[in-house]
Amino acid sequence: MKFGGTSVGDADCIERVAALVTAQVTEAEVAVVVSAMAGVTDMLIRAATEASRGDREHWKGARQELARRHREVADRLLYAGEQAQVLPRLAEEIGNFENLCSGFSLVREITPRAMDALSSLGEKMSALLVAAALRSKGCAAEAVDATELIVTDNHFGNASPYFDETAVKTRDRLAPLRRRHLIPVITGFRAATREGLCTTLGRGGSDYSGTLIGGALEADEVWIWTDVDGVMTADPRLVPSAHIVPEVSYREAAELSYFGAKVLHPKTIQPVLKRQIPVWIKNTFNPTCPGTRIGAARVDAPPGVKALTTIRAADLITVSGRDRLGFSELAARVFESLSREDIPTLMVTQSSADNVLCFAVHDADLLHVREALEKAFELEILHDYIAPPEVLPQVAIVVLVGENMKGTPGISGRAFGALGKRGINIIAIAQGSSELSISLAVASGEVKEAVTAIHEEFEL
Repeated sequence: MKFGGTSVGDADCIERVAALVTAQVTEAEVAVVVSAMAGVTDMLIRAATEASRGDREHWKGARQELARRHREVADRLLYAGEQAQVLPRLAEEIGNFENLCSGFSLVREITPRAMDALSSLGEKMSALLVAAALRSKGCAAEAVDATELIVTDNHFGNASPYFDETAVKTRDRLAPLRRRHLIPVITGFRAATREGLCTTLGRGGSDYSGTLIGGALEADEVWIWTDVDGVMTADPRLVPSAHIVPEVSYREAAELSYFGAKVLHPKTIQPVLKRQIPVWIKNTFNPTCPGTRIGAARVDAPPGVKALTTIRAADLITVSGRDRLGFSELAARVFESLSREDIPTLMVTQSSADNVLCFAVHDADLLHVREALEKAFELEILHDYIAPPEVLPQVAIVVLVGENMKGTPGISGRAFGALGKRGINIIAIAQGSSELSISLAVASGEVKEAVTAIHEEFEL
């Protein structure tokens, strides 16, 4: 059972989490993964950034707020005996925060390695409180640092796990707790290199932690507790009539998360896919709602579109080659330059005859994309072998996702027709050979109407 930041946001939330866990211990063996309290990770990163600029007052204020929020939970939920155990350990983590920020302010720099150690302190504090809250409810529990479980490379800030090594370490570390019937309360987001240096799995990586631990333990199911009822047919802020999708496949869930659905971290599905472990998305604040089940694709599932997702802040980049630079070389060098900077593309279209490649990126990546392309094609642009990259800003990507769209005629035509009836221009189109997703680029100001039109057309 993995609980997100809003699920452990304050004393009331943590009490609710403890109740949800204790309700299951008579039914099954449970392991818990927790995020930091809502807003804490952002506060830690902001404080570290300000400290590196020489601002000592900001991080001292953050230290007080950090202590206040966690002390408030301890005062509300923990007995005196538990407080005597937990408060010194919380104070130790706050001391670590203070020492790191003090160092940043002295050297006026933050290394990625140091930022990982600081930005994940909230998970350590959250795990201590949740474990203590469970013990206060009569459930034997112990906080466990995921640096003892999850083994990664040394790509600080967005590390990649070694699955086999993680499985061995996780089983070995948790085996004594399982024999003693202790519930492990594990820090999300955190991991460690083979040398024991703290890494993180990227923002929102606690979901990934949950499925990594679930896969390593060969769990029957992974439950991801969040603040929504499940995967929706569309963003309810754009389409108020959107509703829960009861079941999606692993591939559909991965596609939806990659293209902006906030329910899951994009890498979450990888650790459970091989073992076919179902993942449930459930709402901590509405636990009676069944939620969404993510599992193997059903052959008898009805064909067509399952859900829509959107990326609302994107830009389209067009790179045009001249005769002296063939399309294959043009494409290879474009994607090589993006790969070196770890910049994802959202959709790709081409015109081989005209030697033109068009692709979409997140708006936040635009500056890095420009720099990467200008560096990669510096000489070609200088000698007019290719034109300088053109940028079309303020674009939104609408993605239709469905496992069984393949072989179903008319899906694209219906989507285009629905937009055409409303006078919405389609700027670019991309569709993979698997037909798992169809991507459409529209002007960002028309995204709400576009999503509504397609949602109504397919009666989602």
